[in-house]
Amino acid sequence: MEKSRIAADGLVLLGCGKMGSAMLAGWLDRGLPASSVWVTDPYPSDWLKGTGVHLNEDLPPAPAVVLVAVKPQMMADALPTLQAMGEGETVFVSVAAGTPIAYFERVLGAKTPIVRAMPNTPAAISRGITAIVGNDAAGAKALDEAEDLLRAVGQVVRLEDESQIDAVTGVSGSGPAYVFHMIEAMAAAGEAEGLAPELALQLATATVAGAGALVDQSDETPTQLRINVTSPNGTTQAGLDVLMNEDDGLPPLIRRTVGAAAARSRELSDG
Repeated sequence: MEKSRIAADGLVLLGCGKMGSAMLAGWLDRGLPASSVWVTDPYPSDWLKGTGVHLNEDLPPAPAVVLVAVKPQMMADALPTLQAMGEGETVFVSVAAGTPIAYFERVLGAKTPIVRAMPNTPAAISRGITAIVGNDAAGAKALDEAEDLLRAVGQVVRLEDESQIDAVTGVSGSGPAYVFHMIEAMAAAGEAEGLAPELALQLATATVAGAGALVDQSDETPTQLRINVTSPNGTTQAGLDVLMNEDDGLPPLIRRTVGAAAARSRELSDG
């Protein structure tokens, strides 16, 4: 993290809910002084009050970075309060879903460095993945700074175009909920086969978590890992024959699921 610039000019966090709190905790753990952080939040948590950051105080006139983490419906009221910081050296990083870069440029000015980011909920345990894209005014320096900040809560990838945000939303932004539901479905199926509810849920949860960790730490692809554990005509093959059915199995269902989330993301950005 570029501590010198942020320490000198300050970092502003506009909104500090679950995602903002996860990021702030990551920054503080990585050595960013609490005295270099200003947080504006109407309902601060007890944890936030105890961090030592500047809370709901007057903001520095030209902070190094402003991270916008308010809910989209609060954006129209919150963002105009920062107009004086626009078109300068301050980099605006937004993790607000459904708010396009063009909106920030209208409010703050087209010459304002703006980076739009799409994180996901595992950021709360520093296991998230965030996709970022910047406007023309951002340039490589602003993207580097945004990536450095967002690495506090997990992996960061860069997009070629803002239009890819909708696909990212469909896959990784909304994706944790799909996995949670898969755990629910596996547990329910275990119950149907005679397992106690608590045991079925424990088995399903540990299996999904372990399989994800194995993919993350292995040099092999998910496809190869699947092949490795599938014995011909065995139990896993019997299950996969149902799951991988091209007509009504998991692939077409996930395609429709991701497509629906991406389409809704486009609707929210347009409207």
